[in-house]
Amino acid sequence: MISKRLEEELNKQLNAEMYSAYLYLSMSAYLSKENLNGFSHWMLLQFEEEQVHAMKFFQYILDRGGEVKLEKINKPILSWNGIIDVYENVFKHEQHITNLINKLVDVAIKEKDHATVAMLQWYVSEQVEEEATVSELLDQLRIIDGKGSGLFMLDREAKARTSNISK
Repeated sequence: MISKRLEEELNKQLNAEMYSAYLYLSMSAYLSKENLNGFSHWMLLQFEEEQVHAMKFFQYILDRGGEVKLEKINKPILSWNGIIDVYENVFKHEQHITNLINKLVDVAIKEKDHATVAMLQWYVSEQVEEEATVSELLDQLRIIDGKGSGLFMLDREAKARTSNISK
């Protein structure tokens, strides 16, 4: 059985993950509109990955005898000032999610819920990977100033990204 406090915090994180998916779907639409179809594809995979992350919280809450409480998902940003702005927002958002996960770990530790602490370690590691991947891509975009043949090449690379939905 999971404590009410931890159940509440896990539900908040589930909903934060759903917002992340919604945000990346919005970014995908924007990038498609900008004819950056490789980056649009990259964001669609992010969208799918965030849905998987949310469903892990969903199932974990149920497995621990908790109640899932789905909340309204806020409207995401719909347009940006170019590709660098998009990925700066992705990086800020991933840092925000990292902060939320870290606070959730703190709550699980205070609640002495070792199962939840163990489950959350996957998310801690996942966030390190997410931030590193986005940081590297953002650095590359900045090097080419988000335009020119370099952008074309990076867009092509982004289109080659494959899903690791098993996450």
